Amino acid sequence: MNFGSIFLSEALGTGMLVLLGVGVVANVLLTKSKGFDGGWLLINFGWGLGVLAGVYIAYKTGGHINPAYTIGVLFSGANEYAPGVEVTVATTLAYILGQLVGAFVGANLAYIVYKRHFDEETDAEKKLGVFATGPAIRSLPWNFATEVVATFALVIVLLAMGHTATGLGPLAAALLVVGIGASLGGPTGYAINPARDLGPRLAHALLPVHKGAAVRVAEPAAVGGGSAAPLADPGPTDLPGRKNSDWSYAWVPIVGPLLGGVLAGLAAQVLF
Repeated sequence: MNFGSIFLSEALGTGMLVLLGVGVVANVLLTKSKGFDGGWLLINFGWGLGVLAGVYIAYKTGGHINPAYTIGVLFSGANEYAPGVEVTVATTLAYILGQLVGAFVGANLAYIVYKRHFDEETDAEKKLGVFATGPAIRSLPWNFATEVVATFALVIVLLAMGHTATGLGPLAAALLVVGIGASLGGPTGYAINPARDLGPRLAHALLPVHKGAAVRVAEPAAVGGGSAAPLADPGPTDLPGRKNSDWSYAWVPIVGPLLGGVLAGLAAQVLF
């Protein structure tokens, strides 16, 4: 496969993942949605089924749809990312760029679906929580550690699946993501995927989601797969319509999952 076909496959798969994942968070968080207050498990299953759909869409490239997994495969010493896709600098860039672009596009499509609901929503924290992850208790070193551990668990099991075929394929990966969300997702909203957080966070920064009065809350409640994050350095007042994408936290769901992927890849060399 050439650079363009790898890029397109991963972009389409990651776009589907984020469309369904951001969509389920919007359904649960936005007050006037029919799925409002559907709960943590609905978000867990929504993201899991998003993985299922995304892996199927990106089957030609092995359905990575996550830079942390791509990096994990790289550090595991594999010669191929997928059958017929050699591990090279060019293919690695194609995977990661496709994933980032796909995540951004998927988040924008989810916004289109819920446009009127964003217009009606007055809580700025919820709007950010639809797109990006954030901590229930803000403590960056511990938040970082959570993302490293959760992503390590994801990638090491996925790498093990490659050596212990079960016939479940994408369904096994989907159930793994549901399980990680249900067990390890509470502290940070379980990004476990740098593209999943960075693409939608960038979309939040660029889209007109700030219509309506912003509401400042001192301790926002945790929400899943895209949990609400406290506004970073909000200043003395929150003006109506003010928007903050919390870039001061954004490095955690990027660097943490990447490190988790690296550690999982290195562990796979010893274990498998």
